[in-house]
This record gives sequence, C-alpha cells and structure tokens, in this order.
Amino acid sequence: MAIHLKAARLCRLAGRTVPSLSVTHRPAVSHPERRCFLSTSTGKNLQFKLDEQTAHSSLDLFKKNTAVIYRMLGLDPSHVQKNPERFQDWAVVFGDEKISSGRHYWEVTVKKSQEFRVGVAEVLMSREDCVGTNSSSWVFGYAQRKWFAMTSNKMVPVTQVGKPDRIGILLDYEAGLLELMDVEKHAIIHTIRAQYKTPLCPAFGLWDGELLTHSGLEEPEGLK
Repeated sequence: MAIHLKAARLCRLAGRTVPSLSVTHRPAVSHPERRCFLSTSTGKNLQFKLDEQTAHSSLDLFKKNTAVIYRMLGLDPSHVQKNPERFQDWAVVFGDEKISSGRHYWEVTVKKSQEFRVGVAEVLMSREDCVGTNSSSWVFGYAQRKWFAMTSNKMVPVTQVGKPDRIGILLDYEAGLLELMDVEKHAIIHTIRAQYKTPLCPAFGLWDGELLTHSGLEEPEGLK
C-alpha cells in the first residue's frame, strides 16, 4: 500500500530547529523482543539484518535482508502479513538485533537515496510513530540536500558534511552516545547524547531510493 502522501510529508518534514537537542558537533580529525539476539561488548561484532516483520509495505528488502528499497506504490496491505511489529503508516524498518550494552559500529551505503533516516530506536517503540519524532528514537537524516540530527521531533542541522556514498554509525550504550561517522577519515562528524534505558535496535526510515547496511564491522581505530 502506498504511504498516504500527506502523512509521509509530515513524517519527512516533522520537527523544528531548536537548540535544546543535546547534539555535539566535532570537526572531522523485533516484537523484535522475541526474535533478537542480545548483543554485548564482549561478544562478536554486532551483526544484523533488516527485519521483514517490521518493514512498512512500501519497503522491499533484498540482498538477504541487508538492503532496502522504497517503492512509491508499495504493496497492497492485504498481501502483507499482519502483525503488531509492522509499521503501518511510516516507511520504517528495524534491524533484527537488540542492543542493551556495549559499543557497536555499522555502516550504511546511502548513495542511492536522497531522503532517509538512520540511527537507533527502542525495540518496543510504537509502530504508530516515525523514527525521530518521539523520545524512543535517535536518528541522523538527510533530506533536501541537508543533514540533520533528530529525536523527540526536534531537528538540529548537521553542518560541514556533504553527501558521502557511505556513512558510519557508532553507538555507545552506557555512555549514551550515537555518532555519525566519516568512514573515509575515520572521524566523528556529529554526536547525539541520550540516556538509554531499554534495549535498542538499528532503525531506518526511507522515502527515496535504497539503503545497504554493513554490519559485523570493527570499530575504527582511535575513537575510544
């Protein structure tokens, strides 16, 4: 089923630029609950796939559920299995691993999309919300050729970054840090600070083109 165009626009443009969002800029130098593996800092590097059970009907998964493409028309809802984990109104999909401790790093190829959000969300986040519009999700987004950081429906511009082909996401659960990475320079571009109290999972919103995820990666050296 196609996303209701008015609703989709509200999701994409929701938020306003305010100084209250705790975001720090640094210059470059599923329910999933019963499906997810508990990741910790002592085990293997975080590996995840996109969880088809959460994917909105406008999103198709491919490459063994490591990539997602946006379809304007989407699928007829009658052809999509009903379950409480699926996003019904927003073009959102979650990763199938939950995170409740440790530092974790993954990358996303974004070169084939001009409108997306990537970050983390609480595993039990309401499926009636869009990522970034509530206090249960923290994302970096790209739209209208501009980057922003977003949570609780508050948007802050992310400056001094163009449109790379691939970006990195670094999560430090205990420290409450979500960081946007320059994968070529191995440098932190922007940081969102938060207090995580429940398990999280990788989260993605997509309104154009496609995204490809890369997990199981080592954290870049020199960041700890």
